Amino acid sequence: MPLKPLEIKEIEKHAESIYEAIIVTAKKARQISAEQKIEFNKRLSELPPQVQLDDHEEVENPDLIRISKEFELRGKATEQALEKLLLGEIVYRYTK
Repeated sequence: MPLKPLEIKEIEKHAESIYEAIIVTAKKARQISAEQKIEFNKRLSELPPQVQLDDHEEVENPDLIRISKEFELRGKATEQALEKLLLGEIVYRYTK
């Protein structure tokens, strides 16, 4: 996976400081990761149970492989969160 360099000044435009941008991005990344985990587990639970003929033999499930590859193509949660920050899609506020 190639790295995409970003200008720190571009990130700071969307927050008061680089520290704030990192904190907001990290929190959003955790949220995205949790949502993806829930979705992944839900989709796995919808698959029909796999029948094994032998305890020693592992059978590949094509549906499981397809779902796993689909989630791998989505990219890392941190990358998605940073993209959302740069697009201005993250709204945050401070609690008092």
